[in-house]
Amino acid sequence: MDRDGEMRPDQDGAGRASQDGAAQADESGAARAGQDGATPAGQDSGRPAGQGSGTQIIEGFARLSEGTLPRRMGITVTAATAERVTGTMPVEGNIQPYGLLHGGASCVLAESLGSLGAALHAGPGRFAVGIEISATHHRAATTGLVTGVATRVHGGRTTATYEIAISDDRGRRICSARLTCLLRDQVPPGGHDPGDVTAAGG
Repeated sequence: MDRDGEMRPDQDGAGRASQDGAAQADESGAARAGQDGATPAGQDSGRPAGQGSGTQIIEGFARLSEGTLPRRMGITVTAATAERVTGTMPVEGNIQPYGLLHGGASCVLAESLGSLGAALHAGPGRFAVGIEISATHHRAATTGLVTGVATRVHGGRTTATYEIAISDDRGRRICSARLTCLLRDQVPPGGHDPGDVTAAGG
């Protein structure tokens, strides 16, 4: 992210979402990997996260997000690779009774972004599910958008861990979270086929 708050492509060739930011994250508890391929688990090949562009991955997750918690909370993914996922969430509608951003909302944003990164890391035909999350809330947010950046700190065959920094509109850190996902080879019953993420909408 540059000083103007714009996302730039990572070294791995990540694409950026369109300016309207219409795409939204998949369900935070069980994000699915794209069929067009993430970097295989445990390998940092330097390839883009999928054969499709970052925008295609984001649009695929938006399509699968219908009826999910992240969709209802207004979470929008703006850039996505196995190494780093960025997204935003409005404060409005996600507050607690005192008018402050709910701490649980920050955790949903963190797990949504980290799970998407873990799914891309896991690769085709596999899926990721969060098994542990922790968060420290540093300051309150009352208006505007908050931005989360999930950065991979460990990527193995069976687990992936991401650190998520959430900041307010002024760039001040409001939350630091850490998520570990279990990577599995079988999509759970009722889950989406991994190829649905980057396939054409239907």
